[in-house]
Amino acid sequence: MTYKILFLDIDGTILKPDHTVSDSTKQTIKSVTEQGVHVFFATGRPLHELDQLAAKLDVHSYIGYNGAHAVHRGKTILNEPLRQDIVQKFLDIGYEHGHEAVLYTDDANYFTSLTNPCVKQFIEAFQLKKNELFTGEKTDHILGATLMNVKSAEEKWYNIDDLIHLSPVQTAGVKDCYDVIRQNFNKGQAVEQVLQLLDIKPEEAIAFGDGMNDKEMLAAVGESFAMDNSHPDLFQYAKHRTTSVTDDGIANGLKKLGI
Repeated sequence: MTYKILFLDIDGTILKPDHTVSDSTKQTIKSVTEQGVHVFFATGRPLHELDQLAAKLDVHSYIGYNGAHAVHRGKTILNEPLRQDIVQKFLDIGYEHGHEAVLYTDDANYFTSLTNPCVKQFIEAFQLKKNELFTGEKTDHILGATLMNVKSAEEKWYNIDDLIHLSPVQTAGVKDCYDVIRQNFNKGQAVEQVLQLLDIKPEEAIAFGDGMNDKEMLAAVGESFAMDNSHPDLFQYAKHRTTSVTDDGIANGLKKLGI
């Protein structure tokens, strides 16, 4: 099989817990790129936080905001903000129950608080740079959102729309945080659009991930890998299991395919 495209989650897949990228991962991405394989980041992160990593790894195509926005070599190919009424409902629920949120636009991360300890912990865990206090504006420009300080028993309070669910954030140093995932605009849906645009068959595509926000992406490609450090529930959605992010997981997975 000739593989034409590789989708890579970032946190826990490319980035190790100390926020570094192993030499093995760097070399692997460089090698597959030189072989003519398209490499896409596929992340819950906002794209404005990817500049340094993209330059370091020479990657120029991205799926961000858990599938709401995609760019192929400088050209935007997908841009779908959250419905404004959903954003407001989630904020209202959070305010009522003492939860915090970060709302991602194409230019900044808007937090409902910049002083709450759980927010500070979240910013540190992801080393976010472009942080602002949410003041009630831009609710029609929100591409993605993460809820913080939400206990597992409280997740059900956000079950207000059949097309939206919460996915636990799988990153070292973060707890009680959930990404807002849409059924119609998620990593898997974005992958399908990218494949259609580039005229690539699913069986010619590979994906790696470690979090529950990756399950739709893993189902959309022919060869899918869950990192050994993945959320326990993710393995059932992956065709293969590879080693952890600290043990050359991407390189070892691709070796199984003869790459």
